[in-house]
Amino acid sequence: MTKTVLAVDDSPSIRCMVALTLREAGYEVIEASDGQEALDLALSRPVDAILTDQNMPRLDGLGFIRAFRSRPEGKGTPIVFLSTESADTLKAEARAAGALGWMVKPFTQAQLLAVMKKLLG
Repeated sequence: MTKTVLAVDDSPSIRCMVALTLREAGYEVIEASDGQEALDLALSRPVDAILTDQNMPRLDGLGFIRAFRSRPEGKGTPIVFLSTESADTLKAEARAAGALGWMVKPFTQAQLLAVMKKLLG
């Protein structure tokens, strides 16, 4: 069965790179341009994993994770941060909110696929 990944980033080029890489590897990809759109999508259909940026309009990554994790649909879905930021305090906040991991931008396609394989098998 195909695994579905929600890719959340306000940068169209990052979303495109993530989506193309994952689709070529056999994943289904849903795209959202900010945390609010991601929350609406994630609550309307099941997803197997989420990759989210931090700095976005309307609802940032931490806000999205907190809102998603507070809902029954948000239990158990692995979430990985994709961010240009790498401060330990932000990583700690992300973990406390419910993120499983962290990838610093820029990242390679190989890194992205390795993370997804680890998360989803």
